[in-house]
Amino acid sequence: MTTPPAFGAFVISLDFELHWGVRDTAAPDGPYRNNLLGARKAVPAMLALFRQFDIAATWATVGFLFARNERELRDYSPQLRPTYRNGALDPYKEPLGPDEAHDPLHYAPSLIERIRECPRQEMATHTFSHYYCMEEGQTPEMFRADMKAAVAIAADRGFTLRSIVLPRNQYLPAYGQVLRDCGITIYRGTERHWMYQTGATSSQRTPWRRAARITDNYVDLSGPNATPWSAIQQPDGMWNVPSSRILRPYSQRLARLEPLRLRRIANAMTYAAAHQQIFHLDWHPHNFGVNLEENLAFLRQLLSHYRSLRERYGMQSLSMAEVADRAAGKRTEPAPPRMRAVDAVP
Repeated sequence: MTTPPAFGAFVISLDFELHWGVRDTAAPDGPYRNNLLGARKAVPAMLALFRQFDIAATWATVGFLFARNERELRDYSPQLRPTYRNGALDPYKEPLGPDEAHDPLHYAPSLIERIRECPRQEMATHTFSHYYCMEEGQTPEMFRADMKAAVAIAADRGFTLRSIVLPRNQYLPAYGQVLRDCGITIYRGTERHWMYQTGATSSQRTPWRRAARITDNYVDLSGPNATPWSAIQQPDGMWNVPSSRILRPYSQRLARLEPLRLRRIANAMTYAAAHQQIFHLDWHPHNFGVNLEENLAFLRQLLSHYRSLRERYGMQSLSMAEVADRAAGKRTEPAPPRMRAVDAVP
């Protein structure tokens, strides 16, 4: 049996999706457009902070975002596609512009290059089409086709995918074999508390569940949600690096509660560091798309707290893949992907 690492880990993962992740609830020309466009400023700003504080992060990226243009996106798209009962979830119905310069909500090759250039960033997948594993109308064969497309378009850019964040955390253990066949063995599970348990989209958006989650951002309802190193290896060969806390965006309406939100996260980080466990913080770049300065200032405080925990307890910043490697007793770093040039966005 491998001896667990004798330090706590600080893990960050980001669901990088732009409009693909909210297209069933937010029109591209609607009020949320400012958040989505703002993500294009938020990504470089977050990378600058990660570089400054020597932070590893895992970028779970929707495969569509790798495409340089509509033809390339269609070329990589599988013939077998999900037939969701809820037609609003079908991403292949989405109107598209010709390329990133004309449609910055649905393509992001220039941002992916910015991520590549920043040290210690892991490129992971958020499926090819923002695939929903728990929605009616999809099958394991459709999921396999989607994952093959995600791996292929990432490989063409020089990335080998090892980790995944399932859209809306709809992970099904029965789909683990599909992931392993695609070379992906690491996923982000949900917090263990009932309010965070995953399911179909409709079950996750009930008012009582949403109210509990919002309250938990400021008042400790679910505990630190730190994970022991011994708990992440699964019997089927997968590695679950579960979420500990979703980093909610700044809200002017709740600004007076910001000290409580900061203390809630910082206390959980401290618990993980002191008990040599894993604390996993996650969010979407478009969460920072508005109120960018306030969100960055909050993140800076958390990273400063991590630095103090590193000095006091030896806590380390690790990507999801690095967590699995350390838990398995491996210490080798993955080779950096080869560089590829893409057209810059004006």
